Amino acid sequence: MKLKKITAIMLSAALTFTAAACSTNENTDPAGTSNSTGQGTVENTQGSSENTGASTDPQPEGTLALVPEEAPPSSVSDLNDYSYADSVADSKYVIADGITDRMVALSELNFGNTVRLSNVMKKAESGDSITVSFIGGSITQGSTAATESDCYASLVKDWFVKTYPNSDVKFNKAGIGATGSYIGVHRVERDVLVNKPDVVFVEFSVNDTTENTRRDVDSYDSLLRKIWNSESKPAIVCIGMTQDSGISVQNYHYDIAKSYDLPFISYRNAILDVIKKGHIKWTDISDDNIHPNTVGHSVLAEIITHYLDKVNGEKDSAGGDESDFSKAYTSDKYVNAVTLTPSEIEGTDETGTFEANTDNVWSNMKGYWGARTRGGFDGAKLVFKDVEAKNIGLLYGRLTGSGTILDIYIDGVLAKSIDTRFPGGWGDYAEAASVASFEKTEKHTIEIVPQEIEDAKRIYISGLLIS
Repeated sequence: MKLKKITAIMLSAALTFTAAACSTNENTDPAGTSNSTGQGTVENTQGSSENTGASTDPQPEGTLALVPEEAPPSSVSDLNDYSYADSVADSKYVIADGITDRMVALSELNFGNTVRLSNVMKKAESGDSITVSFIGGSITQGSTAATESDCYASLVKDWFVKTYPNSDVKFNKAGIGATGSYIGVHRVERDVLVNKPDVVFVEFSVNDTTENTRRDVDSYDSLLRKIWNSESKPAIVCIGMTQDSGISVQNYHYDIAKSYDLPFISYRNAILDVIKKGHIKWTDISDDNIHPNTVGHSVLAEIITHYLDKVNGEKDSAGGDESDFSKAYTSDKYVNAVTLTPSEIEGTDETGTFEANTDNVWSNMKGYWGARTRGGFDGAKLVFKDVEAKNIGLLYGRLTGSGTILDIYIDGVLAKSIDTRFPGGWGDYAEAASVASFEKTEKHTIEIVPQEIEDAKRIYISGLLIS
């Protein structure tokens, strides 16, 4: 039978920059092309390879009643507008002498409502235990810092320990390289919120991409809302990072944070300004085009803790209403997002060479379904039954030279094909794709069928992304 594919509505905005990749670059997932249809939306194959080859398991004809994807939002703020710091006198920046007044002004992109953060500091000062959490990509993971203790997150934690010696400061660092807000909002519950944090620092501005602007903006908004409204009612501090070229989605993240009057600290603006003026070179604070080196991590921590010092000094006078999260700035589409892994989902059928495994193939990803070829995938198919969802995505391994194309069927209809190959890449990593969105939450059957293509060797499926 002929399969009816659901194709994507074309994005209407002209996007002018790409986001960063892990290792020497954060993950810049190449965008596929898309076409218009009256039916709904499903993203096209990721990567530059054509979607070729037939499915190994013919499916019935049908259609899916999907929700059309909205056009990407425009950023309200100007990424390169530094005029807000013009009133602050400039001075020569020498790393060993500490950040300048102008760097401080540039870093405080939004000082924000500090009621919750001040209450955390009062709690710690009184001797109560607090939990300080971080979620982000490879920078938060500590990439290119000499040791774990040199990571900016560890240095900020040290500030809390030193400032509040009578408090038991618990530390929770949930950075995973090459992951952005879309994966972040699906894992924040198990990786951060389960620890009942008092304050959460959020860093994803060189991980989110303009290839997936609508998805990533909605994910970042939902992530902030999910954290803010969680059981422990934590304070939030947002962090803006950058590539050496200035590429960042900081402006999109800032727009969202500003709408809730959350603190937004921009390492990007503070560092790029002193580099542009010749005070330092990019290579002084980074060994590649993105990740701070040990010196860069210390500068980032200095910028953040300078802000914390200010809030701490004013905490007793902080009062009034907390930030207003009554209405989402963009969308709360993913606010109840979760990741379903082999240990968290029932009703799964693995056929052919597919097997469930509870070991971690990626950092803190809690298991995977894997398949390997023996001259073919032996009719491999992974089936998830009775999955209750409004939005469906897939967390999978993108593999250097040995992946394949996965055909994703929802309720018997081919919804999307995903190219898991990463030829010539810097290494294997966990990638995510949104597959389909529906008008309401209903039960669905999801089938993942690998295509039999030349040189395919491995498949890793880390989980379903459900909301």
